[in-house]
Amino acid sequence: MAWTETLDNTRNRLRVLYKTIPDVTRGFGAMSKAVKEGGVLDFKTKEFVALGIAVGIRCESCIALHVEALVKAGATRDEIADVLGMSIQMGGGPATMYASKALECFDELTEQA
Repeated sequence: MAWTETLDNTRNRLRVLYKTIPDVTRGFGAMSKAVKEGGVLDFKTKEFVALGIAVGIRCESCIALHVEALVKAGATRDEIADVLGMSIQMGGGPATMYASKALECFDELTEQA
């Protein structure tokens, strides 16, 4: 499956969830906004942290969403690779497998085949 398709499918599933439990998802959305806008770290740094966690917990939809956010924030392939290296160090073999998926996602979303 292409990463753009993963993003589309994820968004479609989330829309259904948002309609089903709007109070909960509104609350989560408010928390997400507060975390991304507040604090001392910039948005891109926070997204790097989120990508590392996404690789570590092996969440493909999370990888797609956070790589997309990083692409929009101007992250470079080298920056992504550095975060993935740290993710591998922290997560071992399974993180290595998902780090390769995150890099593939970045390449597809930036068309750097």
